[in-house]
Amino acid sequence: MNARLHGKIAVVTGGASGMGASTVRRFVFEGARVLLTDLNAEAGQRLAQELGEAVSFIEQDVSDPQSWQALGAFIEAQHGRLDVLINNAGILKAGSVEDTTLEDWQRLMRVNADSVFLGCQTAVALMKRGGGGSIVNLASVTSMAGKPDYLAYSASKGAIAALTRSVAAFGRAHRIRCNSVHPDGVLTPMTRAVYPAGIDPERLTIDADPMNRACRPEDVANAIVFLASDEARAINGIELRIDSGQFVMSI
Repeated sequence: MNARLHGKIAVVTGGASGMGASTVRRFVFEGARVLLTDLNAEAGQRLAQELGEAVSFIEQDVSDPQSWQALGAFIEAQHGRLDVLINNAGILKAGSVEDTTLEDWQRLMRVNADSVFLGCQTAVALMKRGGGGSIVNLASVTSMAGKPDYLAYSASKGAIAALTRSVAAFGRAHRIRCNSVHPDGVLTPMTRAVYPAGIDPERLTIDADPMNRACRPEDVANAIVFLASDEARAINGIELRIDSGQFVMSI
């Protein structure tokens, strides 16, 4: 029996597609009970129905504090505890320091960074009462290196990395671990949309050539499962790159 997450209560935000959906699938395979949240109700409900009784869908705007309060109250009432939170929801928009508007900056910060703060705050309250847990925040390699055309996105992911370290330090006394994963070049609906016309991203995958940078959502999900599981009980506050070595080779 595959039971690395057997019996754990988990929340995966942005779980209706891409890395979130792959994570939900792997969590169910590993024995978790998953609360899948997303703004895309149609896709979220469809995935929950496909995966059966182990998954519940909750429509959520992760940038709204009241939605987190409602989710926390629901988890407390229905399950009495939270073991795992995966802060996966996010948006991507290109823009340099010259052409990024204040509106774009604030929206990316609100959806990508504020949501992670709200999620961690909600999870910590539940996990303290439940005796501990694991939080995994989805950041990006753009938080580690300059990306001239993704100013606000990179800044939002940098905020996640810094927030993760502080939550990890706070959580030590309460058996709460908090780690961040930093993907790059993952083939999801969001990232496929930004590939230039005429470029087939499938030809850039590590399946085709190990020197290429693009990986699959399941590659990220595999790492998230490990960090969420008790196998990673001694791992807290790390920044795990999932980028086929692209960052190392670019230094």
